[in-house]
Amino acid sequence: MKHKPNLSFWKLWNLSFGFFGVQIAYALQSGNISRIFRTLGADPHSLSFFWILPPLMGILVQPIIGTLSDKTWCRFGRRIPYLFIGATVAVAVMCLLPNAGSLGLGISAVMIFGLLMLMLLDTSINMAMQPFKMLVGDMVNEEQKAKAYSIQSFLCNAGSVVGFLFPFILTWIGIKNVAPEGVVPDSVIWSFYIGAAILILCVIYTTSKVKEWDPQEYEEYNGAGEDKQDKADWISLLKNAPSTFWKVGLVQFFCWAALLYMWTYVVDAVAETVWNTTDSTSEEYQVAGNWTGVLYAIQAMGSVVWATILPRFKNTKMAYACSLFLGGLGFALIPFVPNQYAQIVPFLLIGCAWAAMLAMPFTFVTNALQGYGHMGAYLGLFNGTICLPQIIAAICGGSILHIVGGHSSTMMIVSGVLLVIGSCCVSLIKK
Repeated sequence: MKHKPNLSFWKLWNLSFGFFGVQIAYALQSGNISRIFRTLGADPHSLSFFWILPPLMGILVQPIIGTLSDKTWCRFGRRIPYLFIGATVAVAVMCLLPNAGSLGLGISAVMIFGLLMLMLLDTSINMAMQPFKMLVGDMVNEEQKAKAYSIQSFLCNAGSVVGFLFPFILTWIGIKNVAPEGVVPDSVIWSFYIGAAILILCVIYTTSKVKEWDPQEYEEYNGAGEDKQDKADWISLLKNAPSTFWKVGLVQFFCWAALLYMWTYVVDAVAETVWNTTDSTSEEYQVAGNWTGVLYAIQAMGSVVWATILPRFKNTKMAYACSLFLGGLGFALIPFVPNQYAQIVPFLLIGCAWAAMLAMPFTFVTNALQGYGHMGAYLGLFNGTICLPQIIAAICGGSILHIVGGHSSTMMIVSGVLLVIGSCCVSLIKK
């Protein structure tokens, strides 16, 4: 088996550049979905149910894309066809979703249309996101993988910052941030339009610059192709997965449940804590929505800085556990910080957890999977440890909100407790 050649910085950059556009789309979705559905008229107690669709699509789509792309060989490549199709669908949906309230439909029809668009958006984003992780695994040698994933992490966080800031920036330059009841403001609508344009341009750039290996070249550098390995269904793969796969998955459960509650309730929590309102028709609520986007962007920037500190820890488990604990502390502080600028501190702490969640789980799991084969299928299945916790959390969200008194700000404390539990579970992982 031949050693994979070293790639120049720009070749590594090109492998992941489209991830910048995909992450803008993902940031727009995660930062604005609750705001959109609340503006359309959704009740806070049922808000978490709207968040079942994104992880549900992820748990279905990512293993399928991983398995199919392991077996796909065509003139356009192995992973890139799925990337391009997913991005194309995402662009179309991003132009439709924020206009749900402008179509003259009744409230029930608006909600159904919005849910359908959300389902298609998350399906297409997952379809576009997964190939980037696999391209690095396919074409980058072991010595350069850390550098390649660092570039991907930088582009991921940079895309997040841009996507989260769009509504705030567009409002600042004069685009309307208020709209008639049940209609999404222009600042959000145009954010999705611009994000869609950037997404397709980034993906076109990657697909034009990256040429995947053909089956013969792939086998020379990676050994027998996935299609020539022993056949195994998902159940068999999960039965034979290393114990680290499941222990990291337990940590993931608490982490991603916490993140789901942030995405669902944080706009209401910030509006309630800082602007003393939960009225989604008020101008103050829309201002809180914009400011939450700024806080998300600060979280992403804090994540970039913390990612440079993580390698300085001699003990990777300690780095993982400490990062999650800091994130839990950040969540717990949100309801106790009534100043909008002071809210930056909790979100910087959450950024520490986010940096670790992006890097550490895949580091532990891919190291444990060396020699197992079926890497694409395993990574797709491992994404179930991201999606399944969100589905469970979304189902339970309304009941937990009722238990804590109906205050979205209190749900941030729930997220904090979940992250601290996840931090404790890191001790179960064996390197």
